[in-house]
Amino acid sequence: MLKQRIMSAVVMVLVFLGVLLLPNPFQVAFFALVVLVAAWEWSNLAGLQRRLYRYLYLVLVGGALSVFFSYFDVTSGLASLSGQTLLAVVVGFWAVALLWVMGYPSSRILWGTTFMRSAMGLFVVLGSWLALALLSYERNAMALILYLVALVAAADTGAYFAGKALGKHKLAPAVSPGKTVEGFAGGMLASVAVAFLCYQFGVSGGIALLPWLLLSLSAALSSALGDLMESMVKRHRGIKDSGNILPGHGGIADRIDGLSAGAPVFVLGLMLLTQQLPV
Repeated sequence: MLKQRIMSAVVMVLVFLGVLLLPNPFQVAFFALVVLVAAWEWSNLAGLQRRLYRYLYLVLVGGALSVFFSYFDVTSGLASLSGQTLLAVVVGFWAVALLWVMGYPSSRILWGTTFMRSAMGLFVVLGSWLALALLSYERNAMALILYLVALVAAADTGAYFAGKALGKHKLAPAVSPGKTVEGFAGGMLASVAVAFLCYQFGVSGGIALLPWLLLSLSAALSSALGDLMESMVKRHRGIKDSGNILPGHGGIADRIDGLSAGAPVFVLGLMLLTQQLPV
């Protein structure tokens, strides 16, 4: 199993790096393909039983992606005011999701229906696509996207190793019994370390150190929320993985759960901070 996980991870990294070398709109199209697969998996998490309904859900997501790209100024990157407004709505959704995670299992009365879980999936997949699409049109897009992925990965990896070594106190036992407070703290420290290191190499693009660290920490915290929210929905649904498309890793939605929450927060924060920079 470990060998399978490593091989799958290597292939995913190579494909991702290859895509980042492509010009737009190829990057945006690839991100759309990834979130469409995630949307298909989420339709199962939502409880859509008939394949017809799952296909219709996929059509809905595909249509929304087309509308977003055509009418919400995605090609303007971080300067897109309509994109900023949409991301603010997505971030607002994640604020509500935090309350749901904290209140689980009692909170499922608010989101436990198939309709509500389907709506949650729209915010998850469309928000992550929008954030990455906007970022991909920046001049230093490759550095920013790689940094965002590294930040989320550091939060996840740091939490795993810190939890294994030091974990004693459960973080959210009703949602994910394996996660600990110590692991969570280790993940945040790892993310801050990555943020500080990348700042030294100029990835921040002129943003001062303290705002950069606070933004990065906010994105890392949000990525942990994304992981917990999907765990909550999977627990409610009674399944372990969102899919099996990635050998040893489960589904696409399992791999991008942290990015789904972390990316909108990071990109919205970048938008707000870069507006304050001198032209």
